[in-house]
Amino acid sequence: MAKIKIVCDSSAGLTDEEIKKYDITIIPLSVMIDGTVYVERETITNEQFPEMMKNAKSLPKTSQPPIGKFVDAFDKLGEDGSEVLCVTMMESISGTVHAAEQAAGMTKTKVTVYDSQSTDQVMGFEIIEAAQVIEAGGSVEDAIAKMKEVLSKSELYLAIDNLDNLVAGGRISRFAGAISNLLNIKVMLHVYDGQIHIESKGRGIKSIHKEWDKILDEMARGPKVKRIGISHVDAGKEVERLLAKLKELYPEIDVTVRETVPIIATHTGMGACCLLYYTE
Repeated sequence: MAKIKIVCDSSAGLTDEEIKKYDITIIPLSVMIDGTVYVERETITNEQFPEMMKNAKSLPKTSQPPIGKFVDAFDKLGEDGSEVLCVTMMESISGTVHAAEQAAGMTKTKVTVYDSQSTDQVMGFEIIEAAQVIEAGGSVEDAIAKMKEVLSKSELYLAIDNLDNLVAGGRISRFAGAISNLLNIKVMLHVYDGQIHIESKGRGIKSIHKEWDKILDEMARGPKVKRIGISHVDAGKEVERLLAKLKELYPEIDVTVRETVPIIATHTGMGACCLLYYTE
């Protein structure tokens, strides 16, 4: 049976230990800040980016990986007869899946491209479970079935503190952004079905705290939680508040806290705070 190797884009919320343990190949996205291009995981870190974005003259510009990077990785990984499972972030926020699909048609390696319908640590949850299926002798089809199962039991909530980047990036109209900032509107987003949905809108940080408390209550009353993550963009105080509440509810779970990747931080803006988890 041919060996199966996993490839994913750099938006996946994987730890260095997980990447090494499951021999996962990362294809990096890039971000341009004031004319200089930085490559995720190569020439810029998640921790460096928020300060650089804050000091930039204009909103950074993000780019999906070149098709050639996928082709080169697929060619190299398939040299020993292995096949490749390539997992990408959801199509609604990036064309990365299409770059991977085009590359799959340009290599001799057998490649299956799968849209995770998510990103960040939920995408990471899917990939780790898929890697474990493959490690146990499962097929690409088995791994994809597992990823679909994990996705169906996962949640991703994202609190947006400032709408400036969403406006500048064309995600919402300038008029809506101006009104929202004037009224100090905070937004809670919920990712499901591969799309970003507005869960709630409210005035001031107390509205976000109220929404987080509601989400945590639903989480506690739902199925048993297996893994929890917090991803953020320089949102120290909000992370501390959320983490403290999670530790009260789930003292036995080690919550993974990380600065999110530049590609996501560019669009969410400073102060964004995201809760990700999945259940049995």
